[in-house]
Amino acid sequence: MPHLSLLDKLPDRSGLDRLWHILPQARLVGGSVRDLLIGRDAVHDLDLATPEPPETVQALFEAAGIKTIPTGLAHGTVTALIDHVPYEITTLRRDVQTNGRHAEVAWTTDWQEDAARRDFTINALFCDRHGDIHDYFGGVEDLAAHHVRFVGDAARRIEEDALRILRFFRFQARFGGTGPQDRPDAEAIRAITSHAALIDGLSAERVASEILRILTGPNLMRSLHLMADTGILPRLLPSADLPRLARALDADVPPDDILRLGLLADTPDLAERLRLSGRQAQRLDRMSPSTPLHGFDVQGYETQNPLILAPSLGDHALRMLLSCHDRQTLTDRSWFAQAERIADVSSKAWNTLRDRLAQLERPVFPLAGRDVMAAGVRPGPAIGETLAHLAAWWRSQGCLPDRMDCLAELKTRLPLSSQGAGG
Repeated sequence: MPHLSLLDKLPDRSGLDRLWHILPQARLVGGSVRDLLIGRDAVHDLDLATPEPPETVQALFEAAGIKTIPTGLAHGTVTALIDHVPYEITTLRRDVQTNGRHAEVAWTTDWQEDAARRDFTINALFCDRHGDIHDYFGGVEDLAAHHVRFVGDAARRIEEDALRILRFFRFQARFGGTGPQDRPDAEAIRAITSHAALIDGLSAERVASEILRILTGPNLMRSLHLMADTGILPRLLPSADLPRLARALDADVPPDDILRLGLLADTPDLAERLRLSGRQAQRLDRMSPSTPLHGFDVQGYETQNPLILAPSLGDHALRMLLSCHDRQTLTDRSWFAQAERIADVSSKAWNTLRDRLAQLERPVFPLAGRDVMAAGVRPGPAIGETLAHLAAWWRSQGCLPDRMDCLAELKTRLPLSSQGAGG
């Protein structure tokens, strides 16, 4: 069935037209075709498939003056760079042998044979240079019906690569139906349930990549409940707190993967188990209510009382907190607090608190040890003690005194400081 306007949805197809001039038989494949069909505004990863072997593809591009990168010649993939935009071109393949993670492939010229090795029908769609869709397994119909279905035998697809279990939930979260009449594919659910143990053999990095993508899907809670029902979620996140995340979602928590991960599974070893980056691990640790972030008393001194964020906090208190805790941490903590006390305070009040946090400039104490020494305090413990007292005074004033104000306050403390320094 021709879709003459499908390619016209691309903001710039000049790079594609140049590729098609060299490889007229090539077709767009997978996610870009799917996204064009559903009218998604941003279409990325314009990958193509072609019957020509990779060495021929590379030679044709180089002859045309197009820079190529042999990103995966063993798997039939060449990347072409046109105006700094990468296009992956992969030779049609068929699986010769699979081991549950990697496949040994052979080239083919049969489009349906290539489509048959793909994971889901909605990802096995091709679009040629005329805008015609080539659909061998009912992917267009499944896409319209919000039905995520494996290509061919679901159990076999999973045995070829267990990561497809998590990919099913990712696509279910994005493209699955949301109505009461919508049901996940029964064959897929049976195959996933019976093969749940296979995910134990996946690397932490591959698992983390899929979980983080699942967490930003618009149909998230239904997919997470499916993961729980099939035995997948307990294997990955044994302490998952679905009600807390659901409350946060009801309050329109943003599609921030790390924030949602923390709300879902607040466990100390989570970052290590998923092999997250140092920055991601640090953020998870700081947002967790189990990690104490101390507040301040009315005199500006740090207390051992846990930090409790609430919309009732005034700007004075927020500036005190911002002086020692980064804005991201306080914002993340506000979502945790809101999810725990969802019935006590309106979402509007919490959103107002976050708006205030975003607008307040983070205060920076304007003095350093050299200023105390310049005022006459001798090097030693008295330097730090004096600075600590001054910083507490500064916070007690709402972090508003500027450098001149702080220097003036320092002068009033010099007799005590000098005495503490032995002067």
